[in-house]
Amino acid sequence: MASRVDSDDGDNKGSMWDLDQKLDQPMDEEAGRLRNMYREKKFSALVLLRLAYQSLGVVYGDLGTSPLYVFYNTFPHGVKDPEDVIGALSLIIYSLTLVPLLKYVFVVLRANDNGQGGTFALYSLLCRHAKIKTIPNQHRTDEELTTYSRSTFQEKTFSAKTKRWLEENSTRKSAILILVLVGTCMVIGDGILTPAISVLSAAGGIKVIQPHISNGVVELVAVVTLVGFFSMQRYGTDRVSWLFAPIVLLWFLLIGGIGIFNICHYGSGVLKAFSPVYIYRYFRRGGKAGWTSLGGIMLCITGTEALFADLAHFPVSAVQLAFTLVVFPCLLLAYSGQAAYLMNNLNHAQDVFYRSIPERIFWPVFVVATLAAIVASQATITATFSIIKQALAHGCFPRVKVVYTSKKFIGQIYVPDINWILMILCIAVTAGFENQNQIGNAYGKFFPC
Repeated sequence: MASRVDSDDGDNKGSMWDLDQKLDQPMDEEAGRLRNMYREKKFSALVLLRLAYQSLGVVYGDLGTSPLYVFYNTFPHGVKDPEDVIGALSLIIYSLTLVPLLKYVFVVLRANDNGQGGTFALYSLLCRHAKIKTIPNQHRTDEELTTYSRSTFQEKTFSAKTKRWLEENSTRKSAILILVLVGTCMVIGDGILTPAISVLSAAGGIKVIQPHISNGVVELVAVVTLVGFFSMQRYGTDRVSWLFAPIVLLWFLLIGGIGIFNICHYGSGVLKAFSPVYIYRYFRRGGKAGWTSLGGIMLCITGTEALFADLAHFPVSAVQLAFTLVVFPCLLLAYSGQAAYLMNNLNHAQDVFYRSIPERIFWPVFVVATLAAIVASQATITATFSIIKQALAHGCFPRVKVVYTSKKFIGQIYVPDINWILMILCIAVTAGFENQNQIGNAYGKFFPC
């Protein structure tokens, strides 16, 4: 009997000792579960398609409406040689392929900070692998209790040498932070210039049919449109994306279809622009003017950084699916079709998009173009919200109110103060620059991706 009691006591002691040990141990299991929460989340094919569809209305509006103004800003003084059109188209094709498709969609999107994208997300990842953070708002316990993780490197590897080189000098740490802040400011600047140039370009289509309308009327239409657009932001990304996604999808299908029509009608000779040889010929023949035109060419990839910054609103796979299946092929067709038309109408560079539209469908396309131009601003606006939130987390921005608009996706947010500041600045740019060419020059020369 005594032995049985002793045995029971021993068992009880052992159980309590095990419990004490578990309480004393670091929360490795829980930390690991939290760290892998983002990676473990899987979506069914149907949900993924729905999110890819929604992403069209938020992520790709800016990139998708670039055909409205790229050729105009590339050739603001007209086209002298049809071969210049081929060279410019070749530059556009390879810019879209190398920057948005290869660099961002297949590489940079994977360098996300647990679903967060943008310049500060990259900085956060860098801070996790090297001690370069200059703002003391990070606690040691974060490594165990949050999704914080740090990898170790072998001593003689290039990664380890780079890590030591960054950590050795405080000036290098400060320089990295300054670069991050400058890059962030450029993206926010994109959120100011993009709505202005997109809406002005779309509203300018009225002058193709009604040339007597003054620029003041076009500016007024653009300003009213901007006020209405920014007023809708408070409804949140989820609702806005359901409203905007059909417009953007219809826009891509229209510009892709018009591109096919123009290639068939005006000649398929423009497809030789897929050869990079014409890029070399373009610069050799154009000289300084060819290099200057890069400011306009750069406009074909506007919104690419916003694509990365908007990642918090949608999963990586949904963004990749939408770009590869819809956005990329439709943009290539649209630019190729415009080039085919422009080669046969060299004096129409200023409004090549609207003039290349078949007359029977001009007004429906004009309406969709105007709506798509409004939606185009959504990408940069939501990207600005995400970046401001990340800057707040790093202590690099004054405290502002952040409203979470979705119960399912924590990254879908709305920042009222920033929204109205952006609206005021967009209206000031629209009224101050007066035409899309001047805004295009400002964007192309000062906001490289």
